[in-house]
Amino acid sequence: MSGSDSLKDGLSLPPPPIDKRLRLPEGQNAIATKSKASNAKTKKDYRGFVAGVFSGIAKLSVGHPFDTIKVRLQTTQSTRFKGPLDCLLQTLRNEGVTALYKGATPPLMGWMVMDSVMLGSLTLYRRLLFEHVFSNQRLRTIIPLASKDTPDRLPAFGHGIAGIMAGSTVSFIAAPVEHVKARLQIQYAADKKQRLYSGPVDCTRKILRHHGIRGLYHGLCSTLLFRSFFFFWWGTYDIFSRVMQKYTKLSAPAINFWAGGLSAQVFWITSYPSDVVKQRIMTDPLGGGLGDGERKFRRWKDAAIAVGRENGWRGYWRGFLPCFLRAFPANAMALVAFEGVMRWLP
Repeated sequence: MSGSDSLKDGLSLPPPPIDKRLRLPEGQNAIATKSKASNAKTKKDYRGFVAGVFSGIAKLSVGHPFDTIKVRLQTTQSTRFKGPLDCLLQTLRNEGVTALYKGATPPLMGWMVMDSVMLGSLTLYRRLLFEHVFSNQRLRTIIPLASKDTPDRLPAFGHGIAGIMAGSTVSFIAAPVEHVKARLQIQYAADKKQRLYSGPVDCTRKILRHHGIRGLYHGLCSTLLFRSFFFFWWGTYDIFSRVMQKYTKLSAPAINFWAGGLSAQVFWITSYPSDVVKQRIMTDPLGGGLGDGERKFRRWKDAAIAVGRENGWRGYWRGFLPCFLRAFPANAMALVAFEGVMRWLP
């Protein structure tokens, strides 16, 4: 299989075979013998879940140090760090290089599971949306970015909708993982004995003991809102991929790299303010017997208002630079790993 053919297989859905004897109305031949094509695709749904594991490993290896700096900038007063470089230097000076990977254990396992669920469900939702919604050629005429020239492919709008659905699905796994990670990342004491949590297991155990499952899922609603912006990530990933396929001679992995990195940056530009609010909620003291302080934010709106009140509009973009710098390499490599494994699997 050539690079371009394998890329197309990874990013689109092949047209169902057409049986001329069915005499379908004009514009409806894309759904002919859909049952046979559906069965063939169903057998390949597992690939997205397997490939997602490798995406998670690549993403964390490249991106976690950037994420640590981002979270620290998002959750501290503006007087503590002058900027991302100052935050990096203070972290290295006071806590050492390993501090950049604080809280990495839960996301290492978490990203493997999360990307498996997210990319696996994304692959599944893409197929289902094409078969049951976007194969209707009359419907495609009123759907944004649904080209009549490619009736055999899920349009960019459909990729965006699949992204929202996958984001909602994975949020139920991501919320507790990101909650624990965020609390570990804002422990500034160099002496481990002075930290409230000794590690991810200890953090999880203490939260469950004092606040139960509900406490572990603190910030779920803000996570669901944040991941609704996956619409822009996966919609633009499809657009960038098509443009590069059409106008460049790049190999399949190169297209995955550039489209993955660029689309991730689009995602963060659109979603970053909601991520700032999410991090404030997840690092807010839970109170009670945990002994971490008094809770400040009872609702999402309270956290959103507090960010603006403390730092104005700039508060919603605090920590954006390390996040933006991280977005391209981490997600570019993640998509190269994902699409590469997708092409390799039978």
